[in-house]
Amino acid sequence: MIKFGYTILYVENVEESIAFYENAFGFSRKFVSPDNDYGELITGETTLSFASKKLAAQNLKEGFIESSLEDKPFAIEIGFITDNVPEMLQKATTFGAVIVSEPVEKPWGQIVAYARDLNGFLIEICTEVQG
Repeated sequence: MIKFGYTILYVENVEESIAFYENAFGFSRKFVSPDNDYGELITGETTLSFASKKLAAQNLKEGFIESSLEDKPFAIEIGFITDNVPEMLQKATTFGAVIVSEPVEKPWGQIVAYARDLNGFLIEICTEVQG
């Protein structure tokens, strides 16, 4: 048996990142390590997690590319499904998210917008795909 358990974002400040996602999207804190180097949010079936860049450097001895608002986003995104994309996008910006693209209706009927979080990670805010 295997399942997709979590996505981990490497961030400068775990506590700040956890607070951003709690406030901007309403997720619940699941766990934060005593030294604030690792934390998890309950987002549904998959956990969104954060590790400090310091911890990441200990685990990845060859280094890694850091995410930053000053650089283009990575070729990956985290996607959040909601019934009201414009409202969720606006709420996220009040807590520091940066809009990349306003809500657009795709040819298949899905509403999609893009934002970046405090660390520059790309977030898709969208409606459910109707299949």
